Amino acid sequence: MYFDELPLDDTVLDALDAMNFEECTPIQEQAIPPLLEGHDLIGVAQTGTGKTAAYLLPILNELATGQYPQDSINCLIMAPTRELAQQIDRQVEGFAYFMPFSSVAVYGGNDGIRYEQERRGLTLGADIIIATPGRLISHLTTGKIDFSRVSFFILDEADRMLDMGFYDDIMKIASYLPKERQTIMFSATMPDDIQKLAHNILHNPVEVKIAVSKPAEKIRQIAYICYDGMKDNLVRSVVEHCPFDNGESSVDRVIIFCAKKTKVRELGRTFRMKGLSVGAMHSDLTQQERDTIMRDFRNGHINILIATDIVSRGIDIDDIQMVINYDTPHDPEDYVHRIGRTARANRDGMAVTLVTPHDYPNLQKIEKLIEKEIDKPDLPEGCGEKPDIKNVNRKSHGSSDNRHRKHGHKGSGPRRNTRGRGGRRPSKGNGTAPTPQR
Repeated sequence: MYFDELPLDDTVLDALDAMNFEECTPIQEQAIPPLLEGHDLIGVAQTGTGKTAAYLLPILNELATGQYPQDSINCLIMAPTRELAQQIDRQVEGFAYFMPFSSVAVYGGNDGIRYEQERRGLTLGADIIIATPGRLISHLTTGKIDFSRVSFFILDEADRMLDMGFYDDIMKIASYLPKERQTIMFSATMPDDIQKLAHNILHNPVEVKIAVSKPAEKIRQIAYICYDGMKDNLVRSVVEHCPFDNGESSVDRVIIFCAKKTKVRELGRTFRMKGLSVGAMHSDLTQQERDTIMRDFRNGHINILIATDIVSRGIDIDDIQMVINYDTPHDPEDYVHRIGRTARANRDGMAVTLVTPHDYPNLQKIEKLIEKEIDKPDLPEGCGEKPDIKNVNRKSHGSSDNRHRKHGHKGSGPRRNTRGRGGRRPSKGNGTAPTPQR
């Protein structure tokens, strides 16, 4: 379906035309019509499917054509992280380029000046507020925010917000909103707590479900079976020496995902000492520090970004050559989210996952989800020998003595044991809109 086949206002179509958007993605094709009809909706779709445009375009269309107050907040969008809130705000700016609408992003980690700007936007009535739950609750405690005329309430990446413990905050925020509103919820998965949330805040919703997307075909996927102590040398070897199938040998646009922020900091220090250009991204940084790191990475001043999953769903950079999973994701869908940062805009990409014997079952879950066996080559020269998974698994289910040994990082024999046991030409890619050049 093409966007100009939908009953969208000319100002919305003009913005899409300026950004070379023509064809709808599947989630947009299925979600936009019922949203234009005013239905509540729950959409199950991953990042990269174009879901942001799927809810923004109908809302902007309604604001452009309906009789909504100009001095009040008309739309409230909730997002789990400041990075996603910023990304949504940029897309509002792009889609609303030809419309007189105002938006304010409300998120934590800012200084007093930014907090005051947020407060003014909330009290004076910006048309669209994009907020993280914790920061919005902080503003609500002042008692000066009027949500009584909000017509649209959107929860983006609702599963992530619940994983972060925001259920009670979301319900408290919802209690400030009028009962007569259109509520839209998007989630990558539908566990019981998401169904409970949907039951509590949505009214007879239309359900739209897009199958979990598989990694792009142009991503070369590799899993190195190794012990924990081998990982640092492996990462450096991969970054410095791993060639691409197309003959390229230099890898200078890399994201490394770690499970813990302590490991992000440690790797950052280690790689800087080795002379690598590295930025470390984690939740302990101030917003200004995080913005600076992301800007430097986008501009090429930093070649390697080491991060927790805080950026796996919020980063939108097209030229990432490689994603390295320092820690194997526990959730197979997190793996898809992470490696989806590479091979964008029809480019080649590589995804390397470091898998300890303990994490091998997680790799098997990933392979089941993506319906593909991931290549498991021998380790690069100088990084040791990969463990024999069958033998390690057998030992890990054996005696208590075996369960308490760990293996050395050189692969040279036992030292200690593992703890056994994510009209208009289309913009190719994810269907979400870049901010147009003014």
